[in-house]
Amino acid sequence: MLPIARWLMRGTPHAAGAAALAAVVPWLFWLSASVAALVTLRRGLGPAMPVILGAALPSGWWWMQGDAIPLASVLLVTLMAVVLRSRMRWSEALIAGALVAAGMVQLGIFLPPGGAGALLEQVRQGSPEVERMLTEFADQGIATEQIAALLIGGITGLIVLLAAVACLALARSWQAGLYNPGGFRSEFHTLRLAPRELVTLVVLGVISMVLGLPALAMFAWVPLLVAGIALIHGIIGIKGMNGLWLVAFYVLLITTWPMILIVLLLAFIDTLADFRVRVARSD
Repeated sequence: MLPIARWLMRGTPHAAGAAALAAVVPWLFWLSASVAALVTLRRGLGPAMPVILGAALPSGWWWMQGDAIPLASVLLVTLMAVVLRSRMRWSEALIAGALVAAGMVQLGIFLPPGGAGALLEQVRQGSPEVERMLTEFADQGIATEQIAALLIGGITGLIVLLAAVACLALARSWQAGLYNPGGFRSEFHTLRLAPRELVTLVVLGVISMVLGLPALAMFAWVPLLVAGIALIHGIIGIKGMNGLWLVAFYVLLITTWPMILIVLLLAFIDTLADFRVRVARSD
């Protein structure tokens, strides 16, 4: 896709038109968000504003149709691109994205029109067993509508955040391919949370429990997960291992919960131990 990125960077009209066109087409919002992120990373927020608007306006139309995912993705990717450009730290960009995504969930942006109650009513009508279960929950004093709203918004928001991280990575790889070959690989392989950033995530988790903000707790672990994925990439790169190891890793990561927990634990320990330095010394 590097030739496409090269064509996009020939001028603002090219990038803005491509971002707008991709945003109009269903399920191509990720390409629109990536184009906006690429221009933001390379030129800054001000010069990239026409491209961002080109992506945001069609995405806003989708929002009016009841789909908030395209616009939320564009906004999240742009925010993280601005932070990454100014701070040059993936970890800070990820934390900023997680905070904003949690705020979107708490505000109910990802709920369907009519809220979770309307969706629950449809489920009740379509499944007597689900209706019986929900009735039992209500009899026990469990707020089923609040739980449904949190699940729907949380899962959607999590997908949007992970998609935004992937779009930012794609834009960064384009930028590196055009202007700094090999730079993205080196940058991602060294991604690691600093101790103060890990403490920040722990504090955010505690605040979420104290203030009753479950969405914040749901998203605080995402930067740690991305750091763990970068750790695996870095170790495989240092060892010069076959790319099939990465394929096996992602298959396990997607299909098994224990693998996710292992990656989170490794990233947590790596903040203090720095496994990549130790592996490089051993080699």
